[in-house]
Amino acid sequence: MLWDYLASNVAWFLFNIVRFHFPGIAAGISLKGFLLSTRVIEGQILFPLLMMGVYYLSGYYNRPFFKSRIQELMQTLGSVLINTLLIFFIALINDVLSIRIDNYELLFLLYMLQFVCVYTVRIIITGNTIALIHQRKWKFNTFIIGCGEKAIKQMKELEEPRQPLGYHIVGFIQVNGETPAPETEGKRFPISELPRLCQEMNIHELIVAPEENNPAELHRLINTLYPLNLPIKLGIDEFNIISSRVRLTNIYGAPLIDMSNCAISESGKNMKRAIDVVVAFVALILFSPLFLILAMLIKRDSKGPVFYKQERIGYRHKPFKIYKFRTMKVDAEQGKPMLSGENDSRITKIGKVLRKYRLDELPQFWNVLKGDMSLVGPRPEREYFIRQIVERAPYYVLLHQIRPGITSWGMVKYGYARNVDEMIARLKYDILYLENMSLLVDFRIIIYTVKTVFTGKGI
Repeated sequence: MLWDYLASNVAWFLFNIVRFHFPGIAAGISLKGFLLSTRVIEGQILFPLLMMGVYYLSGYYNRPFFKSRIQELMQTLGSVLINTLLIFFIALINDVLSIRIDNYELLFLLYMLQFVCVYTVRIIITGNTIALIHQRKWKFNTFIIGCGEKAIKQMKELEEPRQPLGYHIVGFIQVNGETPAPETEGKRFPISELPRLCQEMNIHELIVAPEENNPAELHRLINTLYPLNLPIKLGIDEFNIISSRVRLTNIYGAPLIDMSNCAISESGKNMKRAIDVVVAFVALILFSPLFLILAMLIKRDSKGPVFYKQERIGYRHKPFKIYKFRTMKVDAEQGKPMLSGENDSRITKIGKVLRKYRLDELPQFWNVLKGDMSLVGPRPEREYFIRQIVERAPYYVLLHQIRPGITSWGMVKYGYARNVDEMIARLKYDILYLENMSLLVDFRIIIYTVKTVFTGKGI
């Protein structure tokens, strides 16, 4: 990031020197006077920061290691093009020259200067990183989840390539009472110690290779690994029993499937999160008068707090507190957790209206701003119901690859679930969303949600 910033500054400085020599740009002043002018100095401060914002949104910094050179080239070409167009419409459009070809040359020069400066630095850093990994000077501590023959086979495949991929197998995690292979002696640990070991041994990745081939058990195992917030990868043998499209991590050595990332690109993830933050922030401000009105109606309708919070399970199976406007009587749920239906007697009068128009969900914009949730994503459930769902639909755990949402494909297509059977029926839409994630799909879901709100089909 530092070198990208320096390269962007150099590119903009060189561009201003070139721009000075175009007729009509800086008539009557010297090069020094042009470069020290207020407008040029402001651009020298602001535009490199703008470039860095685009580079961040492109997803280039999300995964600093194991970059594809081709992907790096395409990302740089695309983000530099966006920067060029933004700068043109923000600043250079006032410099439109009388000769059209000069305008094209000016844009082309801006593009090439940015690309050459930034890509040169990037390719040097990436080349050096790859060389250090191949020379085994840089290694990434890795646990293999499993300690049987399959785990040993996986370790040998990772160590086999002529050009090492950076995996440093520091131990094996025993699961499901499997019979350990003799080669794991002295490097074998119980799964209960995994969270502590990941911190103490600076673990970078987890590779799942248990002896058990049961899909349900494999999904449960992956579910326990999500809270560690580490890349989770599977050998190709396990791929055929996972019911989701997932990403191949590399084409060299042993092929591994990344179970910790969904189908959306890194740039898509960053733009999705940026949109979440902006929309949630604006929504909380715009809806604040409505919040006040709803708060007074709720207090007048029944005794109890205005807001209701409840623990849900979110991204990477981490619990968080979800916020809603209270729609039920106080202490409506005693004993085991219960779902509500359309004619639930526990729902207050104002609560029925709030649910009908989904207004009870509005406080969740705060969850979005905090990072617990997204605008669009699978609805978060309670651990009590998740355990029941996983017993019958183990692939539910794949939803923990992404943040849960205020609205979802399942909500607009199916609506509220009144029991576990309906949760499982709605799950197919969430899995479809997981495999087809994009900003365009999110936009369509939001449009359908708005329609649902205005037509009062929330229940």
